[in-house]
Amino acid sequence: MRSRIMLPVLVSAAIAVIAAARGPGLVYEGDSPYNHLIVEEDAKGVRKLLFEKNGAVQSAIKPGEPLALELPYTRAAMLALALVPSPKKVLNIGLGGGAMPMFLRKLHPETVIEVVELDPGVVKVAKGYFGFKEDSRMKVHVADGRGWTEAASGGWDLVFLDAYGKGEIPRHLATLEFLRCVRAKLAKGGLVDGIVWEPVSIPLDAEMVRTYREAFIDLCVTMVPSSGNRIFFAGRVMPVVDQWVASAAELSARSKLPFELSMYARAGCLREDDVEAPLLRDLPTPQVPAPHVPEGQVPAEPPPP
Repeated sequence: MRSRIMLPVLVSAAIAVIAAARGPGLVYEGDSPYNHLIVEEDAKGVRKLLFEKNGAVQSAIKPGEPLALELPYTRAAMLALALVPSPKKVLNIGLGGGAMPMFLRKLHPETVIEVVELDPGVVKVAKGYFGFKEDSRMKVHVADGRGWTEAASGGWDLVFLDAYGKGEIPRHLATLEFLRCVRAKLAKGGLVDGIVWEPVSIPLDAEMVRTYREAFIDLCVTMVPSSGNRIFFAGRVMPVVDQWVASAAELSARSKLPFELSMYARAGCLREDDVEAPLLRDLPTPQVPAPHVPEGQVPAEPPPP
């Protein structure tokens, strides 16, 4: 998902239906303990997940076409596969509609994919309206991304950090302590793929860049064309641009992708070595997002798609 980085609110928990009325393009609308969930479908059959009316698109998928990747940032994030072409284990924090896990599953049927999503409501919507399916090697864990990661054994070749609410990345998923935990649990040669918003929309942008650089040393910031997003590739030495472009082009051709991955590699890397700002550190009290459903209220299930 994408949006600005500020502090709490991740994607996650059960669903309370608040509106069954269907306007033009409206497929589903309801509340979960963490989000207001809206699913819309456009004239081309692309379904979009939003957390507020007229808000940022959190996920966009055309059901049945997992390789399409409708949003530019999701395509650019897959440049990771030009660096780690045969991942055995992948961690994806943040599910949304499930676009990136479904893309990875289609390309790599044998890869073990762990998805961590705070909101059971998001999981139910992804399964009910976007075609996301678990299998023996792809599981969703309904949990806070940080706590789950800290308790896991690790050994991941790729880690995608894509946990957003309607307006921020949860702080506890952006601190030096958490990023060092992720780095320690990478496999040898592993890569972290952090998805963030453009600098103008991020009050803590400089702090986040500095914190990633402190945690991983090697940091490549890639601007995503036609998007308000950037990708932070961290954890390993990056290739020169020409090599990255060639690897991405080869991947597109070999996998018959319906888009040209190499165009995103041509943006190259911003090293951001001169950024000076305070590090993002853990606060004295945990910052795990809290549900907003009144105590004792049991949210209803979403209607069938």
